[in-house]
Amino acid sequence: MTDLLLPGRLPFPGLAAVEAVRGRRSVRAFLERPVPRAQVADILGTAARAPSGSNIQPWKVYVVAGPARDALVADLLAAHDAGVPPDPEYAYYPETWREPYLARRRKVGWDLYGALGIAKGDRERVARQHARNYEFFGAPVGLFFTLDRDMTAGSWLDLGMFMQNVMILARGIGLDTCPQQAFCNHHRIVRRHLGIPEGESLISGMALGHADPTAPENRFDTEREPVDGFARFVGL
Repeated sequence: MTDLLLPGRLPFPGLAAVEAVRGRRSVRAFLERPVPRAQVADILGTAARAPSGSNIQPWKVYVVAGPARDALVADLLAAHDAGVPPDPEYAYYPETWREPYLARRRKVGWDLYGALGIAKGDRERVARQHARNYEFFGAPVGLFFTLDRDMTAGSWLDLGMFMQNVMILARGIGLDTCPQQAFCNHHRIVRRHLGIPEGESLISGMALGHADPTAPENRFDTEREPVDGFARFVGL
């Protein structure tokens, strides 16, 4: 591993890139260990090599840390604890669930709660765990990704590839992440703290930092469908 990425250059060749992809997970407990600004900037600069339609590079990123992060967290937790209803920026999930997606969603939820010792029906502890989203799960750095509102579906695809680059590059140098769409439920609070204009849609947040290796929620693996379950090979 390196202390810093070099702008425009990947720090890990070949099989190390494969391991970074395989080792990426949504971490839900971080150490307080800080992440230098230069390291975050280098990750973003290298991630910007992501493809985009006609090279329009539609993504925008807001990075928050230190006292500004703490003030944002305090307001988000206050809204959560006060029962302020979600005001979602957009619909992330379908209105009606069906299989196999419903079963997958339920399984990952109960696997997480099982790792944390949260019993089914324990709404108080479930709510406390959900509130951890708004603390970036303890991560020292928060990232927020936006698109101009007049951008369409292609730009959402571009942003997804950019975000994936961020997560893989972070993993490649020993950091971890958790993409967090939950912030979009209180996007007006995030806008106020970070100065995000109304002309931009908040698409996702992301926690960035060093994973806590002792946290039980970081020690369970989510299942993945085998290739034959989602791919069809024609002529190969």
